[in-house]
Amino acid sequence: MKFSASAQVLSLWSYRGFVLGSVKREFQAKYRASMLGAAWTVLNPLSMILIYTLIFSQLMRARIPGIDSAFGYSIYLCAGILTWGLFAEIVSRTAGVFIENANLLKKLSFPRICLPVVVVLGALVNFAIAFGLFLLFLLVTAQLPVWPLLGLIPLLMVQIIFSVGLGMVAGVLNVFFRDVGQALGILLQFWFWLTPIVYPAAIVPDWARRIIFDVNPMAPVIGGYQGIFVTGAWPDWSALAKPLLLGFLLCALGLYLFRRHADEMVDEL
Repeated sequence: MKFSASAQVLSLWSYRGFVLGSVKREFQAKYRASMLGAAWTVLNPLSMILIYTLIFSQLMRARIPGIDSAFGYSIYLCAGILTWGLFAEIVSRTAGVFIENANLLKKLSFPRICLPVVVVLGALVNFAIAFGLFLLFLLVTAQLPVWPLLGLIPLLMVQIIFSVGLGMVAGVLNVFFRDVGQALGILLQFWFWLTPIVYPAAIVPDWARRIIFDVNPMAPVIGGYQGIFVTGAWPDWSALAKPLLLGFLLCALGLYLFRRHADEMVDEL
């Protein structure tokens, strides 16, 4: 079996029907037993946006330092939580994707790299629905920036590359060391609070801010989204070089581990 990058791409293309069908089945299965069905994909993010706006903007009147808009903090919060949710979903689900599909791997012959791709596409579908509602909210409240929105594309690519790389490494290791999946859940909780999502980076002490931005690769990514939506600023491209480089290194490591242990993984599951 060939594992070169071109062979992986060709095998994914050959099995595109399997990949797209799996994404569709996952989406339908998620809401199959509920009365409102796919409407929950809209209601959940919509309720989150309304709650944050009503509680933080109207009741608590929370403000971002230097931002006069009454919606500033709720926009800051929604931008951070929605994009962090995409990161956490890709990483946590990719970390468990081989274990969750153990029976499928044992019974069917197909390119195993399809499974992480199904996870990423499924997460992007959920994210697109929630983020679309967020953009609609910004449009209705006249808070939608125009040209800086173009910065979302490269920002999202950096985030996906980093998320997939980290998820792939964790996914392969989790097959052989099940503690990896458990530890990853705890790590993501600490990581969330060590990233300026709920609180502005400006209120963090200087010594802690240096640690957060020097060590935490997600800080400039989340900060880039928040900057676009709160102040209409373009992302700091130089700060994104670190998560991008780290993402490529993790992707290379993940593919190396996958290629080296692909056959052993089936025996271990």
